[in-house]
Amino acid sequence: MVLLKLQFPLQRRVRLAQGLWLLSWLAVLAGAFTFSLGVYLKTELLRRAEVMDNTEIHVVPNILMLVGLVTMGINLFAGRVCQDSLDSARFPPWKPFLLPWYGLAWMVCVWLLSAVVLSYALQGHLEESLKVGLRNGIRFYRDTDVPGRCFQKETIDRLQMELRCCGNTNYRDWFEVQWISNRYLDFTSKEVKDRVRSNVDGRYLMDGVPFSCCNPGSPRPCLQNHLTDNTAHYNYEHQSEELNLYNRGCRQALVDYYMGLMNTIGPGILSVISLQISVLVSLRYLHTSLEGVDPENPEADSEGYILAKGVKETMMDVKTTVFKLLQFGQVEAGDEAEAGADGEKAS
Repeated sequence: MVLLKLQFPLQRRVRLAQGLWLLSWLAVLAGAFTFSLGVYLKTELLRRAEVMDNTEIHVVPNILMLVGLVTMGINLFAGRVCQDSLDSARFPPWKPFLLPWYGLAWMVCVWLLSAVVLSYALQGHLEESLKVGLRNGIRFYRDTDVPGRCFQKETIDRLQMELRCCGNTNYRDWFEVQWISNRYLDFTSKEVKDRVRSNVDGRYLMDGVPFSCCNPGSPRPCLQNHLTDNTAHYNYEHQSEELNLYNRGCRQALVDYYMGLMNTIGPGILSVISLQISVLVSLRYLHTSLEGVDPENPEADSEGYILAKGVKETMMDVKTTVFKLLQFGQVEAGDEAEAGADGEKAS
């Protein structure tokens, strides 16, 4: 049973070719758009690479960039086919390339859909990567004179100010690390000695945060130190008063930022998929309708369809073809192995 068969008079074939030419160029622009989205997302991920523990999430922009380039290529091909489709001398040379083109076009749609799915499925991996990366970034914040870590302080400070966040989960993460370098500590001071001796690791821990955690929107001057000591500041109650620090952790801020990008990109990619399917279906109708034209009467009506058989029959034919190709490959491998064995015996 032929799937989705339609009648195509000459005028309808001409309009189909013209419309498909326009669609193919729109799809080329959509491919460029997809590639640009991939580049932008890749750039944003690389910009925060110092606070990420791994690059698993990079698979999404990599797919978008690759598929964007492939989309531009296959739709330039489709546009050229449309130009030659109504010329009986120029269209036949394109026919052998159409079947691989259909397969590649379907793969493009699958890749784009997988990119959308992965952008949401990898949220947990992104969050874990940021958790570990930010924890290390905060731990190495003080290492301004250590090669390879000298820019860590600037990175964390800029991150906290740009995203209006503090710490990994919240501002208390700074209480658990020594974020002031030893070169800036006076070890002759009794306070410094007492703080260093108060923990088994010999670190200078304090209930304070870097300046980049301060919220400029707070009416009170920024309180960076002695945040848990109610007597250290006038009219202050750390358990009930809203601190003049950013309350949100940087991990959540980054996850919200990147997932916001994904939510914006997702509908755009789905639109590209819809456009690519439209090009695929239109080219298939144009191809089959031209194949059904009587060579002696090119202006006669013809029939176009999506599949020459039903979906089930077509899948069975594809399965049979794949099995034959695999068996042919195995036979060739066996013949080569036998030929090699005969050669060894002869020698």
